[in-house]
Amino acid sequence: NLTALVGEGWAKRIILCGEQVSADKAKELGLVEELVPKGEALSKALELAESVANQSPSSVAACKALIQNMRSAPLKHGLMKERELFLNLFDTEDQV
Repeated sequence: NLTALVGEGWAKRIILCGEQVSADKAKELGLVEELVPKGEALSKALELAESVANQSPSSVAACKALIQNMRSAPLKHGLMKERELFLNLFDTEDQV
């Protein structure tokens, strides 16, 4: 959620005041990971997608699940789940 990304103060400014943020400010706040020149967003997105596609499908799925889980689970539970999935990945055919 927005508060988790930018903190309570900026979330209130954006939501309650309707404050718009520039691209540079969005990057500074953590709303975006990277700024790309106008017209290059699709090619950059495809480059990132290709990078993910070159990884182990099992590892990608496990990492996505862990990241999603860490949003709501206590840290201790997340670390236990991370260890469990890490050990399970040793038995996959797509291990690098």
